[in-house]
Amino acid sequence: MDRAIFSFSDIQAELNYKQAKDALQDLVNNLDLTVEERAGLEGEIGGLDVMLDKLERTCVQIAVFGMVGRGKSSVLNALLGQPVFETGPLHGVTRSTKVGTWEVKDSPSPLPNAQPTITYRLSQVELIDTPGIDEVDGQTREVLARQVASQADLILFVVAGDITKVEYEALSQLRDAGKPMLLVFNKIDQYPDADRLAIYQKIRDERVRELLSPDEIVMAAASPIVAQAVRRSDGTRGVQLNRGLPQVEALKLKILEILDREGKSLVAINTMLFAGDVNEQLVQRKMEIRERSANRMIWNAVMAKAIAIALNPFTVVDILSAAAIDVALILTLSKIYGITMTQAGAVGLLQKIAISMGSISASELVATLGLSSLKGLLGIATPATGGAALAPYLSVALTQAGVAGVSSYGIGQVTKAYLANGASWGPDGPKAVVSRILSTLDETSILSRIKDELREKLSSVGKAATRKAGKQEN
Repeated sequence: MDRAIFSFSDIQAELNYKQAKDALQDLVNNLDLTVEERAGLEGEIGGLDVMLDKLERTCVQIAVFGMVGRGKSSVLNALLGQPVFETGPLHGVTRSTKVGTWEVKDSPSPLPNAQPTITYRLSQVELIDTPGIDEVDGQTREVLARQVASQADLILFVVAGDITKVEYEALSQLRDAGKPMLLVFNKIDQYPDADRLAIYQKIRDERVRELLSPDEIVMAAASPIVAQAVRRSDGTRGVQLNRGLPQVEALKLKILEILDREGKSLVAINTMLFAGDVNEQLVQRKMEIRERSANRMIWNAVMAKAIAIALNPFTVVDILSAAAIDVALILTLSKIYGITMTQAGAVGLLQKIAISMGSISASELVATLGLSSLKGLLGIATPATGGAALAPYLSVALTQAGVAGVSSYGIGQVTKAYLANGASWGPDGPKAVVSRILSTLDETSILSRIKDELREKLSSVGKAATRKAGKQEN
């Protein structure tokens, strides 16, 4: 029964691992990002390739954190069995992230109640050393720690005595990453047995009781100092301090137990968590860029419609040109949001939006029909009155153009919400979406902006016409 249970767990772990690798590969292959969408997220996008490489190599990463002088590098060297990571008496020897490979092979299990052998299905175990959490460049250190913690599968937090406030805060932040963690009480050789036990109990029962369980706390002496009696050249006896053999067996066994029990699952889960976070950032970036482009396009359509309405004196042409601009806006927005839409589909969507908009659409129709006729009469009368009818003509034109522009702005915002939701109105339906958007529109502000920009454009058109007429006379 035990063998069958372990076999089922292995199969499930393999399936989870393959699913994670396939999902990440699909994400990397289908990023389809523009240069603007990539800007500022190069590190996160590169991280996806790093995580995919981890899955391809079947590699688990273990990152170590701690304050300067706590023996982080020594702990990793003791696990590796060789001095790969730099150590020394200087403050902050480790200035950047460093990686070493731990060759973990099948071995008889010394763990109680475990399988006869620990079989590691992971091809590689990488140990990652990081700068001290109390380094001078705190901002860089925070970014580095956050990045490493987001990609690591297991975290070792090294202390060398009772926990300080800085250590507790850092430990809490790393705990929030949701990764498996071991607290390593290092340099236990420097304390008498009674003091060592008292510190351990204080850490376990008071300091980290709400962050870690007792099983997640391990004692070690990665680079113990051993006093040896020596005879000096003058015949007297003395004491010489030497480095002893590392005492990290308990830590090794705890790590190997975690890797044996859930190594592949850890890699698969953490990869998916990292990929999910990056994908969320990319989606948010895409939506922000699309919204900016959509808002520019909506305002351009508003002004195009306002100018067309203001300059054209014919009612039928007003109505047709207004509808054509709105349809063109919908088609352009659909391209921005990557939604395939035909002209017939755009017309149908415009009709549905117009019906849901109610009073604003009705106001535009009244303004188009009523004011167009008045504007036409004033336009005809302008030459006969020696230009006296021009001011009323412009006033009517600006009013009509403003109403049409507000309507087009509302249509654009509703269309944007519809397309951003994947060409769906969502559970609330079109009327609720339209009502919600219209309630946020400041019609007075929009109308004022339309009129101001329209006056500038009409003024520039008039000046250009005057200059052209003057050249022709000359």
